Formats: sequence, C-alpha cells, structure tokens
Amino acid sequence: MKVLETPSGPVRLPAFFPDATYGAIRAGAFEDVYAAGLMGCEMNSYHLMTKPGAKLVKSLGGLHGFTGYSGAILTDSGGFQLYSLIRENPEYGEIRDKEIIFRPDRGREKLTFTPEKCMQVQFQYGSDIMMALDMCTHPDDPIEVQRRSVELTVKWGERCRAEFDKLAKRLDKKPLLFGIVQGGSDPQLRMECGRRLEAIGFDGYGFGGWPLDAEGNFRLDILRMAADAMLDNKVKYAMGLGRPEEIAALVKIGYSLFDCVIPTREARHQRLYTWLPGLDTPEGVRREDGKFYRFLYILDDEHRREDGPVDPACDCALCKNHSRAYLHHLFKVNDPYALHLATAHNLRFYGRLMELLGHE
Repeated sequence: MKVLETPSGPVRLPAFFPDATYGAIRAGAFEDVYAAGLMGCEMNSYHLMTKPGAKLVKSLGGLHGFTGYSGAILTDSGGFQLYSLIRENPEYGEIRDKEIIFRPDRGREKLTFTPEKCMQVQFQYGSDIMMALDMCTHPDDPIEVQRRSVELTVKWGERCRAEFDKLAKRLDKKPLLFGIVQGGSDPQLRMECGRRLEAIGFDGYGFGGWPLDAEGNFRLDILRMAADAMLDNKVKYAMGLGRPEEIAALVKIGYSLFDCVIPTREARHQRLYTWLPGLDTPEGVRREDGKFYRFLYILDDEHRREDGPVDPACDCALCKNHSRAYLHHLFKVNDPYALHLATAHNLRFYGRLMELLGHE
C-alpha cells in the first residue's frame, strides 16, 4: 500500500505525523508541517479531553475546525497515558476487565474510561484515524500480564468496533479505525492477538506496548513480532517511534506510519538534523548501520561566525534564508523565532526522510 485514503485526503506512505499533543505544533505552526511535505499530525485524546475538553472541541468544528489544520489527524485512544500514570502510581486508578478507572487527583473524583467512551471522544474530535482502546504492557512484564493484555485488547477492540460502526453510520466520509497488537515479547501471543483482531476487522494496526527494555535498548525484535502479526495489505503503525534510524529500520520490516515528539523536541533543545554528505539519497537512508545523519548543536561556539546554512542539502525556510550564525544569535538572545526556524528545519528533515524511504 502506497497511499492511505482518509476523510481529509490521501496520505502517501511511508508517513510521519508530528505530535501536536494539545492541538498545536510546539514552537512551530501547521504551515511548517505543510512546508515539510508531511501529510498529517497526531493529537492526544487524553490531554485534549482534559484541556479544553471534547465537547468544546466538537462545538467548534472538531479538531480541524478548532485548530485550522486541514491535513489528516490521528488521535490515540488515551489508554497509554492512563496506563502510564496508573503504572507509575496505583493511586491513580486501576485497569478492570470492562473499563479503566482513573482518579486524576488520586482522590475520590474518578473517570470511568470504556471502549465506548474512547470512540465517542474521538468522534467528537472528528479524527481521520482513530485508535481502539488497548491494555498496554512493558516487555519485561510477566507472561500472565501479557496474556491479560491480549485478552482485554481483543475484547475492548470488539467493543470499539461496534461503537465505531454505530457512530460512523451518521457520516458521509467515514474515518479509519486501527486496532493495536499486544503480546509483549512473546511471538505466539503477538500472533494470537493479530489473528483475533483480524477477525474483528480494522483498517490498520498499531504496535502495542513499550519498545524499550529495562536498560532503554530499542527492541527491534519485538516490533518485528508485532509486524509479523499484522496483515501485509493494511497499514502497520509504529506508535510513538521516531528516531530517523529507527524509522529506516522499521520501514524495512513493513511499518509505514510513524509519530513522535522527537523532531520538535530536539529543535527546542537547539539540536538540528543534518544529512551526512552524499547520504540524502534512497540508498543512503537504507544503510544497515543507520548512520546517514548527524546532529548540529547550534549553540556551539564554532557556529557564531558561520555564514553558511545549517544544512546545504536542505530546502527549508531556515536553510534557504538564514545562516548558522544568525540562528546561533537568535538562540543566544532567546528570540522565539529561533525555535520556530529550528522546528521547521527538523520537520523538513523528516519530510525528506519519508520521501527518500518511499522512493523505489
């Protein structure tokens, strides 16, 4: 599959969706997303549910009307944030067989989050791509936790599918619904989860769980297990993953959709992506060692008098119009334009990366 059709238009694959957590590109603008050649954004269901609230967003035209962004919008289920908070401190709530009970203030006030609520909220947002509710795990969790995760993910997936079908009947252009493949580091559980989700029927599938081990090492083997459990004719979505070398490795094993905070976060920390000489090519980004780029730390003193662009291979607004010395100066004087330029640059690097990875 080379193109994913959404209510907001086609998305060329592979595709990277920058995170616009609260409905905004931090230190940037949606115009930077368009200019980068990126065709969608990921927005966070849970955070938007807390601020400004799903009902308000719906009253203002959904996320497209509220934000003014016309590209494809993917919203997560919100389950990962609830899982993370509860795992960190059980006082935040518990994961029950039929719902998630969440106590935002760790007190008496509680939020009951069900698969049906998960779908209702995303329809209020008017999302193009919606995620089913799942039970997340860590790869080091014991096997009984992984089995429960698969069982609940499938049951909740069935309930999400039923609620989605009911709500989608009202729409002329139907959004897409993705299921999430759980199973931890057990290949049989991953395959079981994939086959049972396939029987329910989804438009695409996301990698479920945490992709790092206890030491913080990237677990490509687990991502491969999940990819093997997904249908090859459907989109395979590596949720939350976004280092350039990780994306390049994951495209090789079948993933075609990605989202992450990394490029915009790195920009805010004065770290800009630059191509290694001659490696901004389809062959370069497919290097086995993944070394086709480097970081340029713009506050290094060597850039104070440098009149060349951040990256001669880049065609973003920063590289076309300004020098390294100028960006260095803007960061030194804390001018907000520095963040905007750096963000636009890193997004364009990712846009170019997707173009090269999609090149036959």
